[in-house]
Amino acid sequence: MDKLLNYETLLETAWTYLPKVAGAILALIIGFWIIAWVTKLFKNTMAKRGVDETILPFFTSLVNVGLKILLLLTVAGMFGIETTSFVAIFGAMAFAIGMALQGSLGHFASGVMLLIFKPYKVGDLVDLGGHVGVVDEVQIFNSVLITPDNKKVIVPNGVVTSGVITNISGQGEIRVDMTYGIGYEGDIDAARKVFLQVAANCPQVLKDKPVDVFVSELADSSVNFVVRPWAKSEHYWDVFFYMHENIKKQLDANGIGMPFPQMDVHMVNS
Repeated sequence: MDKLLNYETLLETAWTYLPKVAGAILALIIGFWIIAWVTKLFKNTMAKRGVDETILPFFTSLVNVGLKILLLLTVAGMFGIETTSFVAIFGAMAFAIGMALQGSLGHFASGVMLLIFKPYKVGDLVDLGGHVGVVDEVQIFNSVLITPDNKKVIVPNGVVTSGVITNISGQGEIRVDMTYGIGYEGDIDAARKVFLQVAANCPQVLKDKPVDVFVSELADSSVNFVVRPWAKSEHYWDVFFYMHENIKKQLDANGIGMPFPQMDVHMVNS
């Protein structure tokens, strides 16, 4: 008799929960299929909009995992399981992790913004937080620069987005501004001719743009000129160093002196 009652109880329980189990399995199958379709659609849409490939897998995974968690909570609710406590636990965990990683998450968010809006890209010459160099990598948390003296500078993305970003390579062509001084006894016209000739001989200076040469200041001990040739952005340093070296040589060859700090000492015999 007891066995019969146990059998009937088991059968009744099975009939009670069998539709729920079948419904849950069906919901999981359909849910996972829909999630896969939505994830693929999201990935393709982001790819068509030009979202950087560095962050595309992360966002795709984030959407996929989030939808799966939502699906599992929904299926748990079909069995009458109270899901409010699970949501509260997930919320508390997310808050705790967010507080612990507050600084890192700020750099991460900045990295996402940089990768989406792309104020600079790999290979650009930039000034980030006072550091000038060529962009070697744009990572989620940091931007890596290679300086002209071949140092690797790692700049946190939070620092980048909170300051001024100067993309020196941004327009493809750049004006190389330089200042040179000659002595007051020097010939201004002769000096201007030297500056223009050196710029004309520089292979990297753009020949289709004028080279500006102006007297910018009558300083305490020198007449200062600004010399402004144009070059391709990637040739900035080539032009800069070429002009400095060859202008000094040509000024010397033409007998035009460049002033430097001096001190006259007078000896008095007592």
